[in-house]
Amino acid sequence: MEHVKVILLQRVAKLGNIGDVVSVKPGFARNYLLPKKIALRATNENKKYFEERRAHIEATNADTRAEALSIAEKINNFSVTLIRQASEKGHLYGSVSSRDIAAAIRDSGINVNAGQINLNAPIKQIGIYNLSINLHPEVLVPIKLSVAKSESEAQQQIMDEPSAVA
Repeated sequence: MEHVKVILLQRVAKLGNIGDVVSVKPGFARNYLLPKKIALRATNENKKYFEERRAHIEATNADTRAEALSIAEKINNFSVTLIRQASEKGHLYGSVSSRDIAAAIRDSGINVNAGQINLNAPIKQIGIYNLSINLHPEVLVPIKLSVAKSESEAQQQIMDEPSAVA
């Protein structure tokens, strides 16, 4: 399968930094990078456009990164507790998704969306989980999530915490 060359307008993990010309699969470019304005097709016109606007693009990136770092300082060592119904063995009668976690964090006064929460699979078990929030492509903040049946059980989990699930 042929690859498409694009110019990155922001850092993309495992792909490249601002201004890098990278080769990606056409579907990734067409469905993700181009619509989200993360990249431009690597044509001569777009290369000239990027070079003319490079300083502005890098300054904008620096501003958003600084904003993300200030939020990261606020939520350093942040923990969230979610109360859910569960069986005696600790299996949830449903699951905890990134949307639930984002809502709980927003209730604490920090503005994040579900897409920023790094959650590999929905949580279906009671316990403590180490997660991370992707505030900016260059800013990743770890948080702790406690899923429990009651507030008192959540407090007990936090006190017994050395075994966190990843």
